[in-house]
Amino acid sequence: MTDIRPFRGVRYDPKRVELSKVIVPPYDVISDAQRGTYYDRDPHNAIRFELTRDPRDQATTDYHEIREWLDAWRASGVLVRDDEPALYVMRQTFEHGGHRYSRTGFFAALALAEYGEGKVLRHERTLAKPIADRLRLLEAARANLSSAFLLYRDEAGELEELLAAALERAPLGRAVDDGGVEYEVGRLGGDDAARVCRFLASRSVVIADGHHRYQTALEYRNRRRAAGAAADAPSEATLAFFANADAEGSLLLPIHRAIVEVPAPDDATWRERLPGWSCRSVRLEGAASIEAVLAAELAPHAGEAAFAADDGSGVLRVFTRAEPLGDALIVDVVERDVIRGVFGLGDTEIAGGGVEFFKQAEAAAAAVREGAVSVALYLNPVAVEDVFRVARAGGVMPQKSTFFHPKVPTGIVFRTHDPEDGA
Repeated sequence: MTDIRPFRGVRYDPKRVELSKVIVPPYDVISDAQRGTYYDRDPHNAIRFELTRDPRDQATTDYHEIREWLDAWRASGVLVRDDEPALYVMRQTFEHGGHRYSRTGFFAALALAEYGEGKVLRHERTLAKPIADRLRLLEAARANLSSAFLLYRDEAGELEELLAAALERAPLGRAVDDGGVEYEVGRLGGDDAARVCRFLASRSVVIADGHHRYQTALEYRNRRRAAGAAADAPSEATLAFFANADAEGSLLLPIHRAIVEVPAPDDATWRERLPGWSCRSVRLEGAASIEAVLAAELAPHAGEAAFAADDGSGVLRVFTRAEPLGDALIVDVVERDVIRGVFGLGDTEIAGGGVEFFKQAEAAAAAVREGAVSVALYLNPVAVEDVFRVARAGGVMPQKSTFFHPKVPTGIVFRTHDPEDGA
């Protein structure tokens, strides 16, 4: 089902630049304050392919300078184009929760397909504003400079040895990012690349991260088709990173919610507005202890209807419900029963900023104690099986339901739309 192809990657020459100094996180997780840091780190940092230095310029830029940088860096040798098409293997080694993990995947050219075709599946809705911005960038660059991140199922680990061997036989570089994630990059070509392509051809894939990048590529493809582009034009595909959802290193973490202004309920109000739920109170010493407390008190209820509420009083309320969660998602249950049912927030209030989202529980706990929000709502992560189930059914999850860790950086490999660069 999934049509992927090797391509002639454009990448940094490790003899000219230090890869650690030029890769950056995806554009949508780079804060305004971080932009200058990346711009100043190296004159060839990939931030220049993603964001303007001054956030105030983002809305009006036409990104004309991006293609100029791309061509100039290739002419100077900072960027090189490989002679033969290949898949580009990347291993990310990282620590989380006191454990060390590795995730190995690969970059490929992904033939674009509409969601209704059942090949590439989504689990989130996209917004018009980010797509308009990324479309201006893609039209100016005529290249895929950052990738979508997709998951496939390989419970037996059929591709693991093949991908790992590429890192040993054809290494291209190493890097470490600001979060301590270590990267190894290698190239996979010939019959081995063809084997990977055949493996994906019988499977659908789910977008883990980069829904807006994928939707932008679809919009761009349709514009190019309308302008008379050939059926095999480079715009018919986009750059994508693929990882095995069943591998240990594919972590799916929770995104916690916080109520911004509505005051915290007292015990009587919680009981009145959450009929059928049980509550137990746990002592919480402060923001720094929240992760350990959640691991002990909330994590054992993974897959159940459960959440924890923190109003900064030093008491964490852990709510559970006896009836099984079934096919329902905890993010849906919390939005319906708690955000709407307890706090009375509707679509307008939620869209207007009445709820904030935190990828780190400690950050949410700190926000409560600083008075930036009134109540933090901590969740267990959604299961990978649920993501695939919802996507295959054509459904979408609520905003900020999933956080796949670690992110896929920009700068490992680029895919230009020059005909000589292959797929």
